[in-house]
Amino acid sequence: MAAQKGKDLLLKIDDGTGNFVTVAGMRTQRMAINADAVDSTSADSIGGWRELLANAGLRRATISGTGLFKDAASDALMRQAFFDGDIRNWQIVVPSFGTIQALFQISALDWRGDYNSELTFELSLESAGPLVFTAMRG
Repeated sequence: MAAQKGKDLLLKIDDGTGNFVTVAGMRTQRMAINADAVDSTSADSIGGWRELLANAGLRRATISGTGLFKDAASDALMRQAFFDGDIRNWQIVVPSFGTIQALFQISALDWRGDYNSELTFELSLESAGPLVFTAMRG
C-alpha cells in the first residue's frame, strides 16, 4: 500500500437509522487493536519456554482522536451518545485498505477552546463487540 494522507482516514457513526455519518473534521486519529496473551506455561514446557494459549485472551479495540465538529448535528449526535452511554455502530474508513465496523462506546469526550482559536474536541472509543473488516475493492 502506498503512502496515504492521514486526513483521508474517516470516522463515522450510525445516526440511529442505519446511516453512517462522518463525525467531524478529525485532525488526528489512532486505532489500536490488542489481544491479551494467556500464559499456559507449565513444568512440562520444553526448556522452560513460555507457552501461550491460542485464541484465549481478551481482544479489544480503542480509537482516539482530536478534531473539529463539522456541524451542530454531528456535535449533538456525539454528545447525546456520550451522555446516554449508548453503544453505537461505528465505521473507520482507511483509504486503499478497507473499512472496520464495530460497536463502540464513547469513553471520553473532551472539549478545548483557546482564546484565539477554534473549539476542538478529543474523543476516545472502546469496542463493545467483534470487529468486522471489509477490504477495499479495487
